[in-house]
Amino acid sequence: MRMSEANDKLSSEKRQEEEQEIDLIELAQKVWAERKLVWKACGIAVVVALVVGFSIPKEYSTSVTLAPEAAGKTSGGSMGALAAMAGINLGASSGEDALSPDLYPDIVSSTPFLTGLFDVKVQSQEAEIDTTLYGYLKEYQRAPWWSAILSAPFKALGWTMSLLKGDEEEAGDGKLDPFHLTQDESDVANALSERIAVSVDKKTGVTTLTVTMQDPLISAALTDTVMRSLQNYITDYRTNKARHDLAFTEKLYEEAKSNYTEAQQKYAQFADANQSIVLLSFRAEQERLQNEMNLAYQVYTQVSQQLQMAKAKVQEITPVYTVVQPATVPLKASKPSKMMILVGFVFLAAVGSVGWILFVRDFLKTWKKQQAEAKPEEAEANA
Repeated sequence: MRMSEANDKLSSEKRQEEEQEIDLIELAQKVWAERKLVWKACGIAVVVALVVGFSIPKEYSTSVTLAPEAAGKTSGGSMGALAAMAGINLGASSGEDALSPDLYPDIVSSTPFLTGLFDVKVQSQEAEIDTTLYGYLKEYQRAPWWSAILSAPFKALGWTMSLLKGDEEEAGDGKLDPFHLTQDESDVANALSERIAVSVDKKTGVTTLTVTMQDPLISAALTDTVMRSLQNYITDYRTNKARHDLAFTEKLYEEAKSNYTEAQQKYAQFADANQSIVLLSFRAEQERLQNEMNLAYQVYTQVSQQLQMAKAKVQEITPVYTVVQPATVPLKASKPSKMMILVGFVFLAAVGSVGWILFVRDFLKTWKKQQAEAKPEEAEANA
C-alpha cells in the first residue's frame, strides 16, 4: 500500500509539472501570436521616450571632496608651551565640537545660508548670462514643454486670487530679509536647496558637496563658492568664542599698556624734578611711584602673555580643510539619462502589452459576455 501511495504521489507531481509546462508554452504561443502588438507598443514607447528625453533640459553636476580634520586635537603643543609660561593649565579647555559633519547638510539647506548666496555673480559658459544667482534661478531656468501645460491651471488660479485680494504690497526698502521672505525669494531658496547636496561618509568622515545647474560653468563656479561659504561658516562657528576672548584680551592689553606708560611717565617726571632733594617724604613718594610702575609693568607683562596665548588659540582651533577633489567644469550632462528613459519606456510598454494580451483582454471579453448574458435574464425576470 505504501509503495502504491508513493507511486501515486510521484505520478501526480509529474502531471502537475507537465501541466505547468503546457500552460507556459500556451502563454508563450499566445504572446507570439500577438507579437505585432508588442512590437507596435515598443515602437511607440521608443518615440515617446525620445521626445521626453530631448525635452528635459540638461543638468550638469559638479562635486568637490573635502578630507576630514585630524581627530583628537587638544590644547597641547604650542598652546601648552605658552600656557606653561603664564602658569596656566589648559588641559580642561578642550571639549566636544557641537558642529559635527552630520550637520553640514542642514547648514547648507538653512535659509540664512541659501539667502547668503543670492548675490553671488554667475556667468554662463557662452557668456549669454551674466547676473546674480537669484536672477539666474528666477529668470533663466529652462523647463520641459509639458510643465507649462501642467502649471497653467495653477497660474490661472493664482492670477484670479491676486485679482480678488489685490496686488501685494512691495517690501519697504527692497532689501533681503531672511526672517521675512517674499514668495519669489522663498521659491528661489527652495529651488537652490534642491540643487545643493552634501553627503558625509560616516566611516571615513569624507564630505562630498555636489551642485547641479543647467550650465556647466555656473555649476562649477557655484560649487566652489558654496564650498568656501561652508568652510567660512564652520570656521566662524568654531572660532567664535576664541575670537571673542581675543578681542577682550586685546582690550585688557591696551588698558594695561596705557596704565604702565602713564605710571612710567609719572615716575620719570617726579624723579627728574626731584633729583637733588633728599627729604624722606620725597623719597617715599618716589618709591610709591616706582612700586606703581612695577605693578603696572607686571600686569602689562601678564596680559601681553595672555594676548599671545589667545592669538595662538584662535590659530590652533581654526580648522584646516584639505580639498581632495576640487571643482572642475563638467564636460557631460549628469541628467537626463536618455538611455535609462528609453529602456524604462520600452520595458513598461512590453510589460503592459504582454499583460494586456494574457490577462486584461480575456478578462474584458469574459466580463462583457457575462453582462450580455445577464441582460436577457433580467428582462425575463422583470416580465
